[in-house]
Amino acid sequence: MKKNVFIILLALSVCLIAQAQQIPVKRVVLFMIDGFSWEAPTKANMKVFNSLIKEGTYVQKSYVILPHHPTVGDYSLYNSCSFPNPVLHQGTLFLSPKNKMIQELFSPKQQTALIVNTVDYRTIGRGFSTAVLDDTFSDEDVVDCAIRVLQDQQPVFMRVHLQRTGQRGYAISQSTSDIPYCRNIFYPNSPYIQCIDSADVQLGRFIDFLKKSKMFDDTVVIITSDHGQSKIGWHPLFDEDSWCTPILFLGAGIAKGRELPYFEQTDIAPTIAGLLGKIGPSDNGAAGVFVKSMLKSEDPASFHSPRYLKRLNEQIKEYNFLRAEMILRSKTNSYYGNVVALLENRTFNEPFYHQDRVTDWYKAGTIKHMIEVNEQMLEKMRNILSGNLN
Repeated sequence: MKKNVFIILLALSVCLIAQAQQIPVKRVVLFMIDGFSWEAPTKANMKVFNSLIKEGTYVQKSYVILPHHPTVGDYSLYNSCSFPNPVLHQGTLFLSPKNKMIQELFSPKQQTALIVNTVDYRTIGRGFSTAVLDDTFSDEDVVDCAIRVLQDQQPVFMRVHLQRTGQRGYAISQSTSDIPYCRNIFYPNSPYIQCIDSADVQLGRFIDFLKKSKMFDDTVVIITSDHGQSKIGWHPLFDEDSWCTPILFLGAGIAKGRELPYFEQTDIAPTIAGLLGKIGPSDNGAAGVFVKSMLKSEDPASFHSPRYLKRLNEQIKEYNFLRAEMILRSKTNSYYGNVVALLENRTFNEPFYHQDRVTDWYKAGTIKHMIEVNEQMLEKMRNILSGNLN
């Protein structure tokens, strides 16, 4: 009997020690490098980022919804930036101005902050206690400002966004053939390479501050981007490199030296919320989930993702290519012109959920159903183009 009691007491003491050693997460910082190519860690001189991979949980290719930003239509009325940004903050593909954003789970009772060197993200600034959007800031200025806000306001959630790398990528995409780095972001010492190496230095400054100020041990830092970067520069809609960006989790409770095979952006907001003891901002048929596989207390073998974003992006890409083929064929066969005209209505049952219908995606009910409907429509289009005109 005494032996059993001793074993029980020993087990309880081990549990209590483990709980005492587990440092709670006090804050989450989302540190974003705009236009962060998934290949940049190996093709640029990102010494800081590569060293941090060993300290955290890494995903080489994290998928974002394709980075489209219409300037007309319902979407443009409520959003000043591309699809991935409201998706990230709302934690769902079913976008609506009525959806709550991740920062609104905490504000105004707790401090939150957005620091970025462009005004393009003004519509996702809703609900932040502090929102600094300054086009005149350098990336260094952004980090300086973020450090001051962390010191003075102690935000529970902060998004720090360095914009200059994405801007250099865009400039390269528009360069002419007389420029050595024309449409090649990885040309030696290209403006993109220079800028992402500089952003890496700023990341190092930020992490050094967290460690020296004793904040790092109770902070989770998530390093990623709102979209990837094509090798020719910028983020062409149907280039898979535009859909992929690295993501790295490090800090309180995060497993070190772990790598996951996949992640998607809809899961960022609910994961931030979960780390801070909240339920994600959205709960609908296209909302993400709290991914726990980066926690050192979790078995990474249990990780599973339905990979919705990758599949949806592939479907939208194929739809646009098939539709374009039909338009070209309509020059000599008007039947294809009729098919193109019918694609946007319910003549073919439920219409395809493409990028220009993003504010109607909620009508599918669930992301799984939306993908199923899209696949049915793609199969019909393939059959028509293969010669089955019925």
